[in-house]
Amino acid sequence: MALRAGTAGGLSGDRTLFVGAKVPHEIKSMVKLLKSTDKSTFRELLKAAVSSFEGVAVGEDFFPNLSNECGQSCESLAVVFSGVLSLLRAAYRQPQTSLKKEVFKADLTELKIPQDFVADLASAVYGPKRTAVEDALSKGHSRFPRLDNFRWRVDVAISTSALSRSLEPTIMAEMSLSDGSKHTFELPVSKFHELRYNVASLVKEMEDLEKKNILKIQD
Repeated sequence: MALRAGTAGGLSGDRTLFVGAKVPHEIKSMVKLLKSTDKSTFRELLKAAVSSFEGVAVGEDFFPNLSNECGQSCESLAVVFSGVLSLLRAAYRQPQTSLKKEVFKADLTELKIPQDFVADLASAVYGPKRTAVEDALSKGHSRFPRLDNFRWRVDVAISTSALSRSLEPTIMAEMSLSDGSKHTFELPVSKFHELRYNVASLVKEMEDLEKKNILKIQD
């Protein structure tokens, strides 16, 4: 479910959903309850979620009051709210230049989010509130530059001073960061496979860490 075929810039292939290689448990639980959640209730939950990213805490009476209005239990409302938070958090982490609105909507459909809620979620991510959310998230946090673009090519040396290195492929890569800087580096295929293995291992460790109970959002 996390990988889907698509096209980007004329190139086709598998692409990871914006929520990651593994869909978070909070989002899966939310999707199960969305069919029984009306649009006005969802909008209230979405509004509260966006406000929480701006630093506005959800009041203690929020869920009880909303439950009285819509007839849905506080527990189910909290599950939907937790899923919306997880969904928005994943979207806000990515620059709008790399996560296009059309791709975002397509991913929501892939996640089985009802179409009635797709437009509201897209408005929360790409609407006027986005700047305020990013400003609030950046305050008090030191952040490394984001990766905006990554280009690479494979070079093969026909002849070198070291005969043993003839016809050995080399990978040339260029990274463009959000602060405007560019970094170019070269590595042999063997080092590329080592880098690929280490990245895969790190992703696996992060997924295992997310499964720890201490890191799960408590309802």
